[in-house]
Amino acid sequence: MSEKIVLIDGHSILNRAFYGVPDLTNAEGRHTNAVFGFLNILFRVLEEEKPQYLAVAFDVHAPTFRHKIYEAYKGTRHPMPPELHEQVPLMQEVLASMGICLLTKEGYEADDILGTLACFCEKHELDVTIVSGDRDLLQLATEKTMIRIPKTRGGKTIVQDYHAAEVIEEYGLTPPQIIELKALMGDSSDNIPGIPGVGIKTATKILTEYGTIEAAHEHIDDIKPNKARQAMEEHWDLAVLSKTLATINTEVPLQPDLEVMRMQETLFLPEAVELFKRLGFKKLLAQASLPQSNLQTEIKHVTELTDAENVFEKALRAGHAGISGLTVKHPDLSSDLLGVAIVLRADERYYLPVQGFITSGYLLQKIEGLLAGGCLLSVCHLKELLHALPSGYNSGWFDVQLAAYLLNPLNGICPYEMIAGEYGEKPAAAPEEIFGSGKLPPLEMRPEGLQGQYACEMAFAAWETRQRLVTGLEEAGMKRLYDEIELPLVWTLCSMENAGIRILPEELKAYGDRLQDGIDVLEKEIYKEAGETFNIQSPKHLGEILFEKKHLPGGKKTKTGYSTAADVLEKLAPDVPLVAMVLEYRQLTKLKSTYADGLAGFIAEDGRIHSTFHQMITATGRLSSADPNLQNIPVRVELGRQIRKVFVPEEGSVFIDADYSQIELRVLASMSGDEKLIEAYREAKDIHAITASQVFHVPFEEVTPLMRRNAKAVNFGIVYGISSFGLSEDLHISRKEAAEYIEKYYDTYPAIRAFLDGLVTEAREKGYAETLYGRRRPMPELKSGNFMQRQFGERVAKNAPIQGSAADIIKIAMLHVQRRLEQEQLQSKLILQVHDELLIEAKKEEVAAVRKILEEEMTGAAQLAVKLEIDMHEGNTWYDAK
Repeated sequence: MSEKIVLIDGHSILNRAFYGVPDLTNAEGRHTNAVFGFLNILFRVLEEEKPQYLAVAFDVHAPTFRHKIYEAYKGTRHPMPPELHEQVPLMQEVLASMGICLLTKEGYEADDILGTLACFCEKHELDVTIVSGDRDLLQLATEKTMIRIPKTRGGKTIVQDYHAAEVIEEYGLTPPQIIELKALMGDSSDNIPGIPGVGIKTATKILTEYGTIEAAHEHIDDIKPNKARQAMEEHWDLAVLSKTLATINTEVPLQPDLEVMRMQETLFLPEAVELFKRLGFKKLLAQASLPQSNLQTEIKHVTELTDAENVFEKALRAGHAGISGLTVKHPDLSSDLLGVAIVLRADERYYLPVQGFITSGYLLQKIEGLLAGGCLLSVCHLKELLHALPSGYNSGWFDVQLAAYLLNPLNGICPYEMIAGEYGEKPAAAPEEIFGSGKLPPLEMRPEGLQGQYACEMAFAAWETRQRLVTGLEEAGMKRLYDEIELPLVWTLCSMENAGIRILPEELKAYGDRLQDGIDVLEKEIYKEAGETFNIQSPKHLGEILFEKKHLPGGKKTKTGYSTAADVLEKLAPDVPLVAMVLEYRQLTKLKSTYADGLAGFIAEDGRIHSTFHQMITATGRLSSADPNLQNIPVRVELGRQIRKVFVPEEGSVFIDADYSQIELRVLASMSGDEKLIEAYREAKDIHAITASQVFHVPFEEVTPLMRRNAKAVNFGIVYGISSFGLSEDLHISRKEAAEYIEKYYDTYPAIRAFLDGLVTEAREKGYAETLYGRRRPMPELKSGNFMQRQFGERVAKNAPIQGSAADIIKIAMLHVQRRLEQEQLQSKLILQVHDELLIEAKKEEVAAVRKILEEEMTGAAQLAVKLEIDMHEGNTWYDAK
C-alpha cells in the first residue's frame, strides 16, 4: 500500500473556520475561533487519513504573481478582518509547537505550493490528500490525488471528497476544466471576475461542447444562448484574465524534503499542550486526546475475591455504574473476557482482571446479578461485550456510543474520549495518551499495568455522559427510537455475527479458477485487439492505447494521462470491442480479488464467515457490513451473482430469503399521500408499467419495455432526488428529455413534488431531516454558502426521510422475526441482512413456520398507506434462494 501525504491550505482552512465557528476569546482576550476550527478540521482529517507525511502551506504577505495581475486589472483584494488577521501568526505558532511542517514561498500562493507538492508526491508514488476550502484546487484531482473540501458550521464539520471521478460526477467536467469553468463564470470568493452574466449551467454547457474557452472562442458564432455569445465577445479579456487567475502553478521552484514532512509519533508535544491550555481549548484537549484528563485518578486493581464482592455490592447500592469489559476477539467473533472496569464516581474506579479466583465466569455472573438487581450499566462497545456475555436482552444497559450516534449520525462511531468531551464535565484520557503512542496498540503490545487504566477511562466516559445523553435523546424525540429499535437491535446483530454463514472453500476456489481462466482469455484478446501488450490495469497505459493509438473520441487528458474512468469507457463500449473487453476484464479482476480471493481469508475454523454488522456508520440509519462486507455481494451481473453459490446452509437446513418489494417507493407513496401512487399500489399491478402508462399517456397494455425501463429509472430516481443530468446519464438520453420525464412524473403524481419540496423547506427550518420514527439526519449542507453543496443537501433532505424510514422498518422486522424465532423455540437462525433483504438458515422441518414468521413480521413491521410486500424464495444455496 502506498504511503500518504496530507497537504493543508493554511489560509483557506483558517478563513473557513473563522466564519464557521462562533467568536471565541481566551482569558487573555485573544480571538481564537479560527484556530479552534482549524484544529478541529486537522484532527478529523488526520484521524480519517492516517498519513505518513503532513505539511501546511500558507500565503505570504508579499504580493504574489496573481495578486499583481488582479490589482493591475481592478484594485486590490478585500482586506482580511482584523479578528482573523491576528489569528494567522497564532495559528502558525500552534502548528510549529506541534512539530508540523509549514511551507511558504515569496511570490507564490499556497495553492501553487500545494499543486507543486502534489505533482512531486505523485511522482514519488505517494497518495495525496489536499485539504482546502478553495474549489480551484479541484483542478488538481486525479486518481491518486484527492481534494477534501471541509465546511464548518456551528462548530460541526462536514467534508466533501473529490478524486477525478467525483469532480466529473458533480460538475460534468474533468478536473482541468475547473480552470475553464472559473474563467467563464468567475468566483467572487477568490476574486476571479469571469464573464458577466454567465452562470454555471451555461458555462458547463459551453465546456461540455467545446472543452476549453479558447476552443469556444474559435466557434464564437455558434455559442448559445445569444446572451452568452455577446458576453464572451465583449469580455473575452476577462475570460483570459480569469483563466490566468484560476490556473494553479505546479512548477514552483521548491526543494521538497519529505523527511521534514514526516509525521512524528505524536503531535501533542509539551509546548503544544501548554499553548492549548493557555488558549483555553479544554474541549479540544479532550477530543484531540491531549493530556488534560484524569490520568492521575487512582485506579484500584482488585485481585482478591472478597474485595471483588465488595465492589459489586457498592455498584448495586449505587444503582448506576460505568462498565467496560476488555475482551480478545476470535475469528468467529466469540470473545474471551480479560478484565472488567467499574466506575461508581469520577474518583472511584476499579479494575478487576481475570486472575486467580476472579474468573471470567465469575465476572459475567456478577454483571448479570447487577442487571437483575436493577443496577443501570452504562457502557461503550456494548456489542463487543455481549460477545463475551451471551445473555438475552436487558434494558438496564445503556450504550453511550449508540446514543451519541443517534444525536449526531454524521460523526459515525464516536471514540469514548470525544463523547466525554462533548457530553461530560470532565474529559477522559484517550488510548494515545494512556499508552503513549499515536494510536491504540495491539493487545499483545499493551503494557499490562496500563490495561486497567484504559478500561477505566472507557467506563468513566460511559458513567459520566449517560444522563446528558438520555436528556439529549428525550429532547430530540429519539428516546423511543433508541429504546425500542436501536438498543434491542444490538442483541440481534450480535446473534447474527455469532451465527455467521457457511461457505464451501473448494467451491470458492473453483469459482476463482473460473474467473482466472476468463481473465487469461480476455487478456490475450485485449492484447490482440490493441496490437501490443501493455498493463491493462494502468490508466496511463490504457489511455495511451485508446486515445493516442486508436484515436477514440472522448479522451479527457489530465496531468497524469487520459481518464479511463468507468463513465468514460461505458460510453465507448457499445461501439468499440476493445473497450467492452477492458470493462469486462476489470469486472472479472475485481470479482476475483474482492470475493474469490478476499473471502477465503475470512473463513473461520467452523467453516463459516462471521461478518461484523455496524449500526453506527451511515447517516441515514442503514446497517453496514464489514470484515468482510457481505452486503456488497454482486447481484446485477450474472457472473457476480454466482458467488452466492458458494454460500450454503448447514446440513439439514435450507436458506429462506425474504426481500421487501420496492419498500422505499411504498414509503414515498405513504409519506407523500399521493392518491394516484397509492392507488397504483393498491391495484397490485406492475408499478413501473402503471407509471409508464400514466407518464407517457398510453394504455397500460401498450407500455413497451423501453417505456417501463424509463419509468422505473424515474420511480427510483425520484426517491434519491435525481437530477436531469443524473437521469440522462442513467438512460443515455439528453438532459432535455430527462427533464421532461421528471416533469411528466411530477405532473402525474403532483402530491409528490409538494411533499419533497416540503421536506427541503422543513429541513432548512429545523436543521435536520426526520424519518417516520423520529430519526434525525442533521442538514448543515442546506446552509452552505456553496451552491453545489446546497444542491447536494436538498437531495439528501428529500432522500433521508424515505431511506431512513425504510431502514427503520427493516430493523423493526429483524427484531420481530428474531423475537418470534425465539418465542417459538425454533432452531432456525436469522444470519444476514442485506439492506431490504433478510436471510434465514432454516431447519427443513421448520420451513413452513419460518415462512409464516417472515410473511407476518416483515409485512406487519409498519402500517403504511400501502401494504408492505415481500418476495420470498428458498434454496440449497444463497444463489438458489435469491
